[in-house]
Amino acid sequence: MGAKPSWHRSETMGKAKHVARAADAEHRLVGKVAKNRDRAPVAALGFMSDVADQPPLVALSLATIAVGALRRRRDLARTGMRMLIAHALATAAKTVIKRSIDRTRPAQALKDGQHRAGPGSGDKDGDLSSFPSGHTAGIVSVAQAVAATKPELAVPARAGAAAIAAMLLPSGKHYPSDIAVGALLGWGADKVAGALVDAGDRKIGRFVARRADRLALAEAEAHPS
Repeated sequence: MGAKPSWHRSETMGKAKHVARAADAEHRLVGKVAKNRDRAPVAALGFMSDVADQPPLVALSLATIAVGALRRRRDLARTGMRMLIAHALATAAKTVIKRSIDRTRPAQALKDGQHRAGPGSGDKDGDLSSFPSGHTAGIVSVAQAVAATKPELAVPARAGAAAIAAMLLPSGKHYPSDIAVGALLGWGADKVAGALVDAGDRKIGRFVARRADRLALAEAEAHPS
């Protein structure tokens, strides 16, 4: 294959420079917010954001399914299943992107005095995995699943997700763009999860209807009028 024309290379380099400048500007902005990250109140906020980590969210989803099953609440079990699937999809998506893009977390960049943002090396180093925010992707996916299946809980679920995402800024864990993209991933993951759960519901409904028809037919044949 021939080499790309010089104008194409120049355009690509120009876009890369714009992205780099935007990332540096965001780093300077977050640096001002996160400079007090080690102080007790801010550190406490960072600790509270761990509720959006993968194990707690998976445990919450499984507990919701279990309670629904024990109480014979199909709607509750359905909510838990949608939460679990949405979280799994959001986690998978953020993992793929994190391995494709390296970006220094704000706290580490402030410590080292150097901010790195660029194509990923596939390295799993946590200090280079700022983009996108997995915590935000996870908590938004779960909150959206709750909001979609339990509208009466939509406001507190979404407000809680927004509050947890906001805590990631002063604690120096993420940049605004990390959080924004994470939120989009979570939103999209729930949409896909909703479609999958709805398809499963329809299949189960058809199976139950066919079974009921067979039982009714058997009953009619056993006791003809």
